[in-house]
Formats: sequence, C-alpha cells, structure tokens
Amino acid sequence: MTLPLAPGDTLGIIGGGQLGRMLSQAAGRLGFNVVILDPQENSPACRVSQGQIVAAYDNPTALQVLGQTCRAVTFEFENVPARSVEILIEAGCEVAPGPRALAVAQDRVDEKTFLNSIRVPTTAFAAIDSLETLRAAVASLGAPALLKTRRQGYDGKGQAWIRATNQVTRAWAAIGEQPAILEAAAEFTREMSVICARGRDSAIAVYPIGENVHSGGVLKTTFAPAKVSSQTKAQATRIARKILEGLDYVGVMGVELFEMPGGRLLVNEIAPRVHNSGHWTQDGCVCDQFEQHIRAVAGWPLGPTAAHSSIEMTNLLGDEVEAWARYAADPAVRMHFYGKRDAKPGRKMAHVNRVLALTKPRTRSPAQVPGRRS
Repeated sequence: MTLPLAPGDTLGIIGGGQLGRMLSQAAGRLGFNVVILDPQENSPACRVSQGQIVAAYDNPTALQVLGQTCRAVTFEFENVPARSVEILIEAGCEVAPGPRALAVAQDRVDEKTFLNSIRVPTTAFAAIDSLETLRAAVASLGAPALLKTRRQGYDGKGQAWIRATNQVTRAWAAIGEQPAILEAAAEFTREMSVICARGRDSAIAVYPIGENVHSGGVLKTTFAPAKVSSQTKAQATRIARKILEGLDYVGVMGVELFEMPGGRLLVNEIAPRVHNSGHWTQDGCVCDQFEQHIRAVAGWPLGPTAAHSSIEMTNLLGDEVEAWARYAADPAVRMHFYGKRDAKPGRKMAHVNRVLALTKPRTRSPAQVPGRRS
C-alpha cells in the first residue's frame, strides 16, 4: 500500500460506539471517507460516517468487503478477534494498531508479562486458572488483592476484591470461575494516565499527563495537564516510549498509571486505542487524540501535543446527560454527546470539557520526539 493516504481515501473503523464516532468525526475533518463495521444498526458512529456494514466483528464476508473498500482499518476497542485482523490483511488492507498489540492487550497476564519484560514496572501479579491457584496466590501476594478476568471486562466489570482469605471462594464465583489474574493492591497516591502515539515513521508524541478520579470502577473526571514534577513527566515519557517501541506500535495508546509514594510510576493497564482519559485533548490541544490516531494510521506526520488550555473532563453517566441545558449555559464548557438512545444507569452518554485556564502557547510540543527507524 502506498502511504501516506490522501484526503478522499476511505478508512474503516471496527466498532460503532462513542470512540468510533469521535474517530470518524476527526477523520472527516482531515478529508477521509469512513465506513463503520458494527452489528448494531444505525450505530452512533454510523450517523457521522459515510456508511456502515451491519455485521458481527468476526463475519468473514463483511470483513472482506471492509478490507476491499478501505485502504486502512483501525478499531475503537481492543477485543477484535485475531482472525478478523488476518482476514483484513489478506484482503490487502493495512490494519493499525497491529496484531501484536491486540494480542498483548487482550490478555491481562500477557500484558503485564510483556510490560515487565521491557522493564516497565507493574504491581505484583499471578496467573489464576483454578480455585486452588487463587488460594496459593493470595497466600503469596497477600490481601487485599484484586481479582480480574484475563480477558474482557472494563469499567470495573469482571473484577472482585479479596480483602481477606475467607473471601477467596466468593471472589472466584463472582468472576464466573474464569481464567484470571490476581494483582497485589497498589498503595498509590493518585491515578494518572498518559496518552501517547507512534507514527508509521517511528516518531513518538506524548501528551501531558492527566490526573484521574474514578467512581465505582468507572472514570468520572480527568484533570489535565496534571500538576506533576519534571521528573514525573520524564518518567511517563520513558514508559510510553518503551511500550510503543516494544510493540512496534502505530496509533494512539492510553497508558493508565499509579503514582506511588516517592513519585515512582507503575503501569496499571494499557489500551491500544484512543482512551477515555484523553478526551480532554479535544478542547485542550490543537491536535486531539482522535485526530492524532487518524494521522498515525494514515501515515501522516504526528500533530503537536502541547496543551493550550487546562481542562476538567467529566463523564456524564446515565441520566446525568439530562442536565445538558445547564452545561449549555456555561460558557466555559464544551459538550460532546455520543448519540446513544437509552440512558441506562452507569452508561457513558456524553462528556463535558470545562476550560479552567489557558496555558502559555508553544509552537512545538516538547514531548514530540523523533523515533528510531528500522
């Protein structure tokens, strides 16, 4: 395939939810046509795209059509079946991020094993495949500890805390007795994340760190840029570079971090896609995370990552979206609605970015650095 893609070319996005919607909007601004693959008819992303193929993510005929229609394909979630990626590649389509990043991120044990192999620190962990191995892991790691399914699970789903040894059996049942990972509790001072990107030319761009507040296992608010030391910024950039280069990654990635007492950073999880904690970039940066991802996938130069504004991003869950009129009346707020029909409890319906302050403008992001070429 000839890179870079040109305006007027067609991109495919697997997944029609809010992330696919915002990716499609960013691609449209750059002049690309977008086709969505999603089993839900008239998905949120479809309504801001040129069209949608309504089919399961592993439907071979639909994938062949998508691969033949689009010059490049990306996705809004990491649990894309491996065979789906193979079918797209066989159809002559470029897929980014690549299959290795997907494979690593789809399995929490593989993910932490990979991170430790490139000397990126995480909490201590153990692979769990039975009640007996869980008992042994709790005895080794101690309690409290967090049990998570190895695959699937997000926003607190597929997880159970074990705060005492007598809770082992209940926790194992709570996750459906599935293959799992047990993670030692991290006594962190705050949760943060860094949004980073790597282009097809190996250039790397890193956004300012965001500080995150969760509620019930779901991200509620991100403050960015977070107030951190220059040492913390450098540490986060080193971690991002190691991960991106270790996976030969193309696209935007979210890296969730724990800041430990003393300033050491541990990686909680990685997401090989645009990330909820990066939504602040839509109104805090010249090039937001969605445009950055499209640029990387299309083979364009990466955009600047410096923040021109300090932002408080808040997710609107369920019927919180009904307060839209109040947000609309606030001149400091920018609203981003997802086009979902049913405001179910806990469902992400929209987010709002409140501009807290303007930062000193820069002509070039100091976090954007050239990468090594292979």
